[in-house]
Amino acid sequence: MRRTPQRCWCSRRCPPRCSARGACAVTEPVAGVAALGVQKVFGERRVLTGADLVVPAGSMTAVLGPSGCGKTTLLRIVAGFTDPDAGTVRIAGQLVAGGRTPVPVHRRRVGLMPQEGALFPHLSVGANVAFGMPRGGSVEEWLEVVGLQGMADARPHEISGGQQQRVALARALAARPKVLLLDEPFAALDAGLRTRVREDIATILRDTGTTAVLVTHDQAEALSLADSVALLIDGTVAQHGTPADLYERPSSLAAARFVGATVELTGTASAGVVQTALGRLRSAVPVADGAAVVVLRPEHLRLGAGGVPARVTACRFYGADTAVEVALSDGTAVRMRHPGRTDLAVGGVVTVEVAGDVLATRHQPVGSGCPSANPAADCTPSTTFSCSSGSVAAPT
Repeated sequence: MRRTPQRCWCSRRCPPRCSARGACAVTEPVAGVAALGVQKVFGERRVLTGADLVVPAGSMTAVLGPSGCGKTTLLRIVAGFTDPDAGTVRIAGQLVAGGRTPVPVHRRRVGLMPQEGALFPHLSVGANVAFGMPRGGSVEEWLEVVGLQGMADARPHEISGGQQQRVALARALAARPKVLLLDEPFAALDAGLRTRVREDIATILRDTGTTAVLVTHDQAEALSLADSVALLIDGTVAQHGTPADLYERPSSLAAARFVGATVELTGTASAGVVQTALGRLRSAVPVADGAAVVVLRPEHLRLGAGGVPARVTACRFYGADTAVEVALSDGTAVRMRHPGRTDLAVGGVVTVEVAGDVLATRHQPVGSGCPSANPAADCTPSTTFSCSSGSVAAPT
């Protein structure tokens, strides 16, 4: 059993209740981190344009987004390495940025776990952990927490990459930070080791009740590890909610496209039903009549006798499942996931049906982001998408 040294950490947390627009209501009186209206400009480039990030105390929030969206800049502002041009940052209720006198980095009690651990190569594992640890702390107890007991005398170059990341975590936690910031800490590890190490570290953070912010561009990492996910697009938080919220109820077409694969079908909406190449798909929430686009996930499509005909164009086996690409009658290419291995032949005819939630918007897609030519007017999260609850009309 892993023991938590020195003090009793409370690992019980109330899950965040977040709206699609990123305003989170939490039950704790004081959030672990609250960054509100954060703006940052470098030269003529607006990196952050009013980003809001609220992290409940004792929980992990992943900041997910594409390269260049501003997620690392936001992390640096929380840490104190970069000053915001506007907005405020509070850590455990204390105003650390945005006031008259910002709190310097060394007084914020923030731990940082960078991509490659950044251990001191001239110090032993134990000396690395002891660096910054308050008096009375126990190196061996922290090494036990991360599963490296008995390795205090080893040098960083004598241990594996995964063990180095554990040492970096022990060093960060031993300093008793109010919040731990993780900047893509698993990016340098190979795939198999990455999965194992990140799951172990997530367990340790939960066991110790540590407030943590994880910056990543890895969707699987964010969805599987974090209690909540903040999706950062073009310098602002496009959506903040539970992992299930972001995947199953995206607030915009851009959010749906970034978090997971999508299948997009154009059609015509009438009385809440969209006529598409996959048949008539009904949304539980009204959709305006006229040109529309329906967004599905690949796993919401399946082979079935009651579906519409399609021709198989490709099959790719991934072990646990097979990606099957088919062409519908109007030429639309659709990718679906079939569990396990399939004997479908390229060129064969199958029938495809919808089994899952439908996301519908009233406009046809324009470009790769907002589905409207007027994003400011038409792409607000509260009006763009309507989610059904499995209510799909029988294909015709």
